[in-house]
Amino acid sequence: MKINLESGAEYIISCLMKNGFEAFAVGGCIRDSLMGKNPSDWDICTCATPNETVYLFENLGVKTFKTGMQHGTITILYNNNTYEVTTYRVERNYFDSRHPESVNFVKNLKEDLSRRDFTVNAMAYNNQIGLVDCFDGQNDIKNKILRAVGNPQKRFSEDALRILRCLRFSSVLGFEIEKSTAKAACSLAPTLRNISVERINTEFSKIITGKNAEYILLNYTNIMTEFIPEIKSVIDFEQHNIHHIYDIWTHTVKTVINSPQDLILRLTMFFHDIGKPQCFTMEKDGMGHFYGHADISADIARKILTRLRYDNETIKTVTRLIHYHDIQLNKTEKSVKKLLNKLGESQFDRLLQVKRADTLGLNPIYHKERLKFFDEIAEIKTKILMEKQCFSLKDLAVKGGDLMEIGIPKGPVIGKILDEILNLVLENKLINDKDEIIKYVKEKFLQV
Repeated sequence: MKINLESGAEYIISCLMKNGFEAFAVGGCIRDSLMGKNPSDWDICTCATPNETVYLFENLGVKTFKTGMQHGTITILYNNNTYEVTTYRVERNYFDSRHPESVNFVKNLKEDLSRRDFTVNAMAYNNQIGLVDCFDGQNDIKNKILRAVGNPQKRFSEDALRILRCLRFSSVLGFEIEKSTAKAACSLAPTLRNISVERINTEFSKIITGKNAEYILLNYTNIMTEFIPEIKSVIDFEQHNIHHIYDIWTHTVKTVINSPQDLILRLTMFFHDIGKPQCFTMEKDGMGHFYGHADISADIARKILTRLRYDNETIKTVTRLIHYHDIQLNKTEKSVKKLLNKLGESQFDRLLQVKRADTLGLNPIYHKERLKFFDEIAEIKTKILMEKQCFSLKDLAVKGGDLMEIGIPKGPVIGKILDEILNLVLENKLINDKDEIIKYVKEKFLQV
């Protein structure tokens, strides 16, 4: 088995080995290499102590940083790239489902690999010895299985973050979680309360944008409810509506996986119907309705995203899409221009993607007609842009300075007049022509 080591990693490993130390590339870079991917990071493990590693490379004139000496890790800067080099270690007595009370350096590679999370991440390689795979990780990659190293109950008890990493690797890599590993992850889900919100944010974002997100969201809901308990209300909530063949949660998952693997869109679909149970009504004919659910869902999403420490721009963008996701679109240039004015071009495009994803979570008999309708809306939007039709203040044929030149006083009144003009243009009641607009302003605002 030959793996092409990145040049910097190969140099560091070679230097360590030439000076009597074992050294290997380890972890995700080996996993990705075996899967035919280009690793983004190359981590190295060695039997050399941190001080020995620092001494060796500083004598070679290579810059080092003591980034995690207490855990055996230093960072080496070589050819403008950074590499983490960690001494073989074992960790003992995890006291808060996250941090070990002690880290002991060891000289045996297998001991170091045995404390890692999953078999696919517990492989090492160098050009002299080749692949070291003590826990059959290569075979698990082949079979697309995610399996804990050793006892999964112990692995997850040591570090609860591994539960979310498990879901993330499964979602991103498209691997099925091995039965005992899955059972341990679910049973220890309550320990996620010990994990920082920032860490949960990072893992959750990767989980829902992964290609295997549907498998995770449908099979590991109890884990998700540990940090988003609000979704409990939508699980198994039947919609009693001819447009829906799924309960709210299953519909939600279908819309998530039918949207692009983009965080904004996936967050939008994940939360777009979370407020439905609060506004459910049943008509006499047995038909269920959810009047006002878009606004309620947007409010709930805002609270959750804030709690999970998403940035303000993400929160604003997602909640605005949720607010508009159920809006009735009209297939006219006038309607499309008004919506473009409200949302802007990029958010308008996102809304159409949201609408398409929402449709694909409905009864399939409605798919073809609705998707065709959204395609036609997109064509109208393209036509408006190609013809450079006016739909925002920046497109108006006049600016504030033009109004002041004809005698409109400087101040808030300028903005109010421009807004009125734009609205008239959008309503097709005034042509977006400078002379026509100036004429209108003079007649309405400058008549004595």
